[in-house]
Amino acid sequence: MNFDNIIIDTDSYKASHYLQYPPKTQYIHSYLESRGGKYPYTRFFGLQYLIKRYLTTPVTREMVEEAREIFESHGEPFNYAGWMHIVEAHGGKLPLEVRAVPEGTVVPTHNILMGVVNTDPECYWLVSWFETLLMRVWYPTTVATQSYYLKQIIREALEKSSDDPESEIAFKLHDFGSRGVSSQESAGIGGLAHLTNFMGTDTVAALMFGRKFYNTPMPGFSIPAAEHSSITSWGKEHEVDAYRNMLVQFAKPGKTVAIVSDSYDLKKAINEHWGTTLRDEILESGATVVIRPDSGDPAAMVRMTVRALDAKFGHTINSKGFKVLNAVRVIQGDGINEDSIREILAVLLGEGYSATNVAFGMGGALLQMVNRDTQKFAYKASAGIIDGKYQPIYKDPVTDPGKRSKDGILDLVKRNGKFETLQGKEFGKYSEDSLLRVVYRNGELLIDEALQDIRAR
Repeated sequence: MNFDNIIIDTDSYKASHYLQYPPKTQYIHSYLESRGGKYPYTRFFGLQYLIKRYLTTPVTREMVEEAREIFESHGEPFNYAGWMHIVEAHGGKLPLEVRAVPEGTVVPTHNILMGVVNTDPECYWLVSWFETLLMRVWYPTTVATQSYYLKQIIREALEKSSDDPESEIAFKLHDFGSRGVSSQESAGIGGLAHLTNFMGTDTVAALMFGRKFYNTPMPGFSIPAAEHSSITSWGKEHEVDAYRNMLVQFAKPGKTVAIVSDSYDLKKAINEHWGTTLRDEILESGATVVIRPDSGDPAAMVRMTVRALDAKFGHTINSKGFKVLNAVRVIQGDGINEDSIREILAVLLGEGYSATNVAFGMGGALLQMVNRDTQKFAYKASAGIIDGKYQPIYKDPVTDPGKRSKDGILDLVKRNGKFETLQGKEFGKYSEDSLLRVVYRNGELLIDEALQDIRAR
């Protein structure tokens, strides 16, 4: 089986839809929007990947034959003539046009993010066929949105308590999520979505996706860090030797190294090992040593760790009157989500410590604990041309008014500082100040951006 066969990357019922549209249907316009959800906006991201990875792949006769066998054996009809028309008339290139908001743009919910229309009247059914694939942009967009939202929370704490928030913010939320997702693809595009907002990651797949799909040789960075096994393999009686080895190997002037320190007893590790036995070595190294608690209540553990490190290493007072630890910092990577980030920052600032002292590592909550309904994504048909006449298309269920879809040829503008979705009635006619750009037409990617362009938005 050819797992790169884009024809079969759809839902089963889509195969019968070409028989369900009105006779003489010529064109269909569909759109993507967030109908609300957890956040009041979305940061759009990931469409370029989907187009490059899938929609630039020409359909071949072999793909059509394979798809026919699968769908007909599965109990569905198959539009063999329609797909062969694409192969023979278009060289396998999909006769679709996709217009979308620039990736990285933050758009309030209930606005169009992407519009799709067929460019060949024989292929009106194709717009719906690729809903399944195109809808998956919900995932990187939702990850990017959540990451962006968390960035604003951390930025606010830094602006209150740090001398230089902008120099710190990029590395304050580190991606620990690769092992917690369902696939390498999720790790890659989800991890890269996070990197639209931050620069720190341990998700190597995100680096590869940035290189291959977003023209960015190195989209994120990391530092040497210990895990429990690399500490506990020394044995409990040699815990301090394990820590000293981390300093010898990695604590160089101007460098940063992170060491998990609760494999046995966090308080003892700080007070006896880091704060007494190894204190002078840390101070003389010229490095920043980051202590990582990895169990217990997140806010309580960070509070205890910062206090204990302060007692041993001391602090300076910055220009905003907050305490900044000497030579050491803390990263909390266990139990991190929006609530725990808020609580940790509130506790630290409440006790006079700058947010400079702490960073966060976020795993499953960053890349896995989201779904399509987090932002209530929908891809719906909104207009058609049937026998040469314009036809509005929408749903309006009385049982859930929130699921009413928009009708018309949709466009997005920003006027007087406010985003607005326009609803026209003429195919191919859009506003002169439209924010939507044609990114794909007839099998070709038309806009190919780098991650730095997206970050800048």
